[in-house]
Amino acid sequence: MARPEQVLVLEPQHELKFRGPFTDVVTATLKLTNPTDRNVCFKVKTTAPRRYCVRPNSGIIDSGTSINVSVMLQPFDYDPNEKSKHKFMVQSMLAPYDMTDMEGVWKEAKPEELMDSKLRCAFEMPLENDKTTEHSALPKSASASLDDGEVKKIMEECKRLQMEVQRLREENKQIRDDDGLHKRKVTSLGTPHSSSMATSAMRDEGLSTRVLAFCVLFFVFGVIIGKLAL
Repeated sequence: MARPEQVLVLEPQHELKFRGPFTDVVTATLKLTNPTDRNVCFKVKTTAPRRYCVRPNSGIIDSGTSINVSVMLQPFDYDPNEKSKHKFMVQSMLAPYDMTDMEGVWKEAKPEELMDSKLRCAFEMPLENDKTTEHSALPKSASASLDDGEVKKIMEECKRLQMEVQRLREENKQIRDDDGLHKRKVTSLGTPHSSSMATSAMRDEGLSTRVLAFCVLFFVFGVIIGKLAL
């Protein structure tokens, strides 16, 4: 008698893909969905049990629910010329209403009650474009650490410029003080026109100093931001 058709919905349906590199454990996920109005017992079997770890490898899927099965491929030496012959089988059966022992149910199950689906395994290495992207990302992170010395120099230069700006501010303050003193002297001499000219000249000089200081600061901040963005 032919076995009944599988009631579980498998995602993926026919092939489990494992993406390298295979120097570490690689995991593929198999989703099992039970669309029926009955609970379903399931088991996951493989032709290469020493190469895979499956969690969970058996259980019960309640009506209208799903479960994710993690299939973990153990590390191995990958040979691109060797095709994988590994296969998986999802075996299932409708859970009895009065089930108390799942292992006992599997032992007592009749062949015509069992349903199964088979999946093959496929090994894939990253594409060349992906490798290029990965390698190009490495120098970027490495450059960030290698540029620490350069960033330190920029910060020292920034401190030096800040001190220079502070010096310019003090000079500007001194100019304003001298401007005020000169204005008082000129006023006492009764030459308002000369006083206004001197005051305007001093003010322009102080303004130019402040503009220079701000330009220097914006330049330094722009350099720092540009370095950190690289």
